[in-house]
Amino acid sequence: MTQAYPPEEGKGLSMRNLTHLIYGLFAIGLLSAGFFGVATIAAIVLAYLKRGDAAGTVYANHFDWVIKTFWWGLLWIVLSGLATFIFIGWLTGLIALVWIVYRLIKGWLALFSGQAPVAEY
Repeated sequence: MTQAYPPEEGKGLSMRNLTHLIYGLFAIGLLSAGFFGVATIAAIVLAYLKRGDAAGTVYANHFDWVIKTFWWGLLWIVLSGLATFIFIGWLTGLIALVWIVYRLIKGWLALFSGQAPVAEY
């Protein structure tokens, strides 16, 4: 029979390092033009799994930021793909891609400064 030991404090990734990992995976998936799309999916899955652990911290805002960026970006990329049939999809797709990169950079820079990303309207 195996004996269960309580988890040791300080083991594993810190929440800050995990957030950097999520941004990094998202960036790898984006920069590889979908070749490593699994990295982006892994980033989103990690963000969903760890969002509860980060509740009440600045990192929860980062996880929400990445999740919203993914879903809104996916929506606009799909709509742009459909709009290629009327020849404006390439332009809207480029705009959506620039928006995703902008939010990725803005969120990651906010993490480096220890702040939550803030959406400007």
